[in-house]
Amino acid sequence: MPIYEYTCGACQEEFERLVMGSSAQVACPRCGSRKLRKRFSTFGMSGVQKPFAGSSSSCGPCKKSSCLGCG
Repeated sequence: MPIYEYTCGACQEEFERLVMGSSAQVACPRCGSRKLRKRFSTFGMSGVQKPFAGSSSSCGPCKKSSCLGCG
């Protein structure tokens, strides 16, 4: 069940919704509008210091062995 991020076209409220099924009706929690725009979001991982698949380091294309100093 994916969590989508939205911005309301009427009041500009930004929010997230757990969407079950492709025909789910989502409305803005602030104003009730259905004029929504899906926001680009990235997959987030917290507290994990393992390299990503296909990466030789833990920072992707970075050559450092740790992301602790990255910012």
